[in-house]
Amino acid sequence: MRAVVQRVSRASVTVDGSVVGEITEPGLLALVGVTHDDTPERARKLAGKMWGLRILEGEKSCSDVGAPLLVVSQFTLYGDTRKGRRPSWVAAAPGPVAEPLVDAVVAELRRLGARVETGRFGADMKVELVNDGPVTLILEV
Repeated sequence: MRAVVQRVSRASVTVDGSVVGEITEPGLLALVGVTHDDTPERARKLAGKMWGLRILEGEKSCSDVGAPLLVVSQFTLYGDTRKGRRPSWVAAAPGPVAEPLVDAVVAELRRLGARVETGRFGADMKVELVNDGPVTLILEV
């Protein structure tokens, strides 16, 4: 699994003109991608890594200060652009494989005590954010 994690002042996801997920205070936006051999165990590890990642102000983590997370599925994180001008999506897991694993990340974050908002899997989402810092990291498990 792979995630692009950004420290944000606020972030939201809109689908068909309606906000479906939003954080209005400092926290993390996590774009999560799934590949074919990912497992629920990797989903748990990724969630734990995000929950404990010390990139908030004062080198704090979401677990330290109770900061919210917005988790958005993002199959394009496994796009391959090494050849030509058109990305290949071969490494991205199909929806029936990926959706339960993104849901597992969210469930584990909530089990750990996180306040989590989400996008809508497979939808045409509009993501707005204010990147704080900016701080953007790539996590892989």
